[in-house]
Amino acid sequence: MATFFFRAVASDGKVRNGSLSGDDEKVVARELRKQGLIPVYVGVAPKGASFELKLPAFGARKRRNVLFFTQELSTLLTSGIPLDRAIVITAELTEQDSFRVIVLDVLRVLKGGKSLAESLGTHPDYFSDLYINMVRAGEASGSLAIIFERLSEFERSRDDLRNYIISSMIYPALLTAVGLGSIFILLNFVVPRFSSIFSDSHLKIPVPTMMMLEASHIVQTYWWMAASALAVLIIGFRIYTRTVTGRMWWDGTRLKIPMLGDALLKAETSRFARSMATLVANTVPLVQSLAISAATLNNRTLSEALAGVAQGVKRGEGIAAPVRKAGVFPPLVAHLLTVGEETGHLDTMFARMADIYESDTRSAIKRFISVFEPIVILVMGIMVGTLILSMLLAITSINDVAIQ
Repeated sequence: MATFFFRAVASDGKVRNGSLSGDDEKVVARELRKQGLIPVYVGVAPKGASFELKLPAFGARKRRNVLFFTQELSTLLTSGIPLDRAIVITAELTEQDSFRVIVLDVLRVLKGGKSLAESLGTHPDYFSDLYINMVRAGEASGSLAIIFERLSEFERSRDDLRNYIISSMIYPALLTAVGLGSIFILLNFVVPRFSSIFSDSHLKIPVPTMMMLEASHIVQTYWWMAASALAVLIIGFRIYTRTVTGRMWWDGTRLKIPMLGDALLKAETSRFARSMATLVANTVPLVQSLAISAATLNNRTLSEALAGVAQGVKRGEGIAAPVRKAGVFPPLVAHLLTVGEETGHLDTMFARMADIYESDTRSAIKRFISVFEPIVILVMGIMVGTLILSMLLAITSINDVAIQ
């Protein structure tokens, strides 16, 4: 048995925090319900960490706040708690003050006579078009609890995939930074001290050592110019890619990068499929679903392609044929959509597609890293090894002169 921490809502609406022993989270949740509590969170706290959830940087913090809000509201609505009371409880459970203000403002607008979708729409920085349209569909069909459960699954799966990609790329990026930093330190600090051996002598310096000393001199003298030029290039690149033309060029180029482009395409396909599965399953019109899903993508090339797909749907061509004609998604996408149209289960097929491409994205990222890491290690090893061998060669030549 393990000890699980929990947050739960009592019958008086008060929030209860504590710990309980059990075989797993489901057992603990059942025990809490027997005690008249509504479990909102059940999990194991990390060793050495408090029960307070530590949130990362602003963008990730915002997404995590929305995820917690969705999960908690889903649990409370499923338990039969009225919407306004559920939002009040969710505000009490929110740990970040700035997001609590957002939740309370949503409640204020809701009590002013607006629908929940309209209330959430007053904060578009937090709640996307997909989120708002899903809630609007739930209000129209009287199934808000189910909608929030699906939204919770959607936000969690999207967050998990994003976190996996980011965490997978941390080590290669760190490895590259450490390698480049080591070379800079060698050329800027170590080699100049070593070169003093030859400064007051008339020894013939070996060619590799001469090249190393020249490289060190260039780094010492012009490193600030190189750093300034790099900064200008980065700023110029960012400005250019914020234009329509630049963004289209960069998004198209990224998809053509060997191995990495394949991973990016599959990640975007998964995001598109997950959005469509969530929207279509809740009777959002297909053309509107395509427009909302296009807005969730990070790649403008794919977003523009979906605009063409939407036009094909309007002309009565279905969705599989326009997707195949667009030619930007993997071939399997069109085949799965054809089956979905024939069977009348497009939502199920989109969900299946999302699962397939989430798995494929993880595999593609692993393949990229398995190739990228050895290449970085090999290149950095060759560069550092060349510097060391050049110094050893110089030392050997000095010894040869001394013996003669």
